[in-house]
Amino acid sequence: MFSVLICDDSLVARKQVAKCLPTDWDVSVHFAKHGEEAIEALKEGKGQLLLLDLNMPVMDGYQVLETIQQQRLNTQVIVISGDVQPEAHQRVKNLGALAFIEKPIKPELFLELLSKHDLFRQHSEAAAPELTDIDPKMRDAYQEITNIAMGQAGDHLARILNVFVELPIPNVNLIEAAELQMMLQNIEDKESVSGTCQGFVGPGISGEALFILSESSFSDVAKILNIQGAVDDRLQLELLMDAANILIGTCLNGLANQLDMHFSQGHPVVLGQHRNISELISVNKTRWRRTLAIELSYGLEGYDAHCELILLFSENSLPVLNNKLAHLVEDA
Repeated sequence: MFSVLICDDSLVARKQVAKCLPTDWDVSVHFAKHGEEAIEALKEGKGQLLLLDLNMPVMDGYQVLETIQQQRLNTQVIVISGDVQPEAHQRVKNLGALAFIEKPIKPELFLELLSKHDLFRQHSEAAAPELTDIDPKMRDAYQEITNIAMGQAGDHLARILNVFVELPIPNVNLIEAAELQMMLQNIEDKESVSGTCQGFVGPGISGEALFILSESSFSDVAKILNIQGAVDDRLQLELLMDAANILIGTCLNGLANQLDMHFSQGHPVVLGQHRNISELISVNKTRWRRTLAIELSYGLEGYDAHCELILLFSENSLPVLNNKLAHLVEDA
């Protein structure tokens, strides 16, 4: 029996991929939540074919591919990722992957790839994938749709700047407004930041997108854009607004498309420049109550440029969001 290993930190994604396997394929299916688990499973002989996500905790997909090469593990790899940057495609190919499939996975394209690489063996009796009995979690569904949206946003930014954007793992939490500052504790306390916020609304949904750019990022972003002369406050403000517009707009559009709705965006508001994170948050903290917070931390490879994108959904938005995502959870 052929062996397939599905590695993705998202439970929803793992089950979606498993559902795309041909029903008449005599195959045993195994799962891994991150790269380290995948490597261990491969060493145990699980996974003649590895279906691999890129953006994962503990060990990401690139590290998995490098380890497979270094340890000469016997598997073939198809990458399935929301990172749609052309360079990501090339990198995984250079690391030995057979193919790259963008999320959300399209069953017909997946089947075509399996046949192309002579992986799919048809048998007379169908073999059902071995799915786990773990109850799906709505947090996982939020992480998965955000993973796809942020990949699109990262690709947009990468094409404009012609750099490789390091994509984050979405951090999804239901928090009180007072906890927002704690959530941002990974931002270095000593570094001042600049930030904007932008409201958005959709049918039954309201929220704010908070964009924070570290002070040290401006000089590198100006260098990437080949901007000559001093990077003064006016220029920094332009860079801040442009970067916020790209990431917020693309990410919200990506989420809206998956939720089958449209978000109307308000005018962006500058929260402040050259301030510490506590000051920045305190400006508007009375506007946020209990909220669904999705935190994304982007970086530019080879540069000291980092930014935080935080999407805050009002408590009243949760029933609508949960209803929109229910099909992912139920069908997973």
